[in-house]
Amino acid sequence: MTVTATPGAAASRRRPLAALAKAEYLQFRRNKTLLYMATVFPIGIPVAMFFIARRGDAPAADIAVLAFELLALVTLLFVQYYSVLSMVTTRRGEGVLKRLRTGEATDWQIRTAPAIPGAVVTLGCAVVVAAVVYGAGAPAPVNPVAIVLALVGGIVLFSLLALATSTFTKNAEAAQITSLPVMTIAMLGMGSIRTMLPDRLADLADSTPFAAVADLMSLGVAGKTATAAASEPALDFAGTFAELGRPFATLAIWTVLAFALTRRSFRWDDRG
Repeated sequence: MTVTATPGAAASRRRPLAALAKAEYLQFRRNKTLLYMATVFPIGIPVAMFFIARRGDAPAADIAVLAFELLALVTLLFVQYYSVLSMVTTRRGEGVLKRLRTGEATDWQIRTAPAIPGAVVTLGCAVVVAAVVYGAGAPAPVNPVAIVLALVGGIVLFSLLALATSTFTKNAEAAQITSLPVMTIAMLGMGSIRTMLPDRLADLADSTPFAAVADLMSLGVAGKTATAAASEPALDFAGTFAELGRPFATLAIWTVLAFALTRRSFRWDDRG
């Protein structure tokens, strides 16, 4: 006799993740400083730079790219990456992670739950910034699919990088130090910085995690990569798909590496 999984069984398997995610969200919401940093800065900085840059003579599409690149940088680093790193490190130090493993939740659910509040905030901030930027008259995005791919892929990657970094982080205070390498490398991936680097360093910077996110974002917003010259013609919707290959492959490779490192070295308590 063949036994098939019932919808109730599938829901039961998902229930621990939903409960953990709700608990993480409540903790996130109660931290007023974290909540302030996760909403005011990710929205305020891109919007402020957008309106400041509009006073110059830069193309409107390039100004929109600047706003969305800053949105991605601030949300992925300070909302997603740093919040997951600090929460996981704190939970491990308090013995929470070890205790959770004795319950119904699987290991992947326990590791995924801390990333959900930041992911929700990141996507919410993106919606607000998009409403302001396009409501203020910026040209319509060339390929919205690429924008979504950049944000969702970035959320997954930087969450995994946070879990991997937590292995080397003793406590929440130490996270300020251990997070610096990832943040520095990410900032090197900004389009404005890569264009100022020597060719050899620029090639290396093109292969960094945030460079992939920035190029996907720029292709979606303006139809060209983040390091393209202002005079370079923009691609149309169909044309952008041909250029998504390199940044998407870079994002995928970093995601696989971060996932493998997390599976291999993630620590559930401070003793091992």
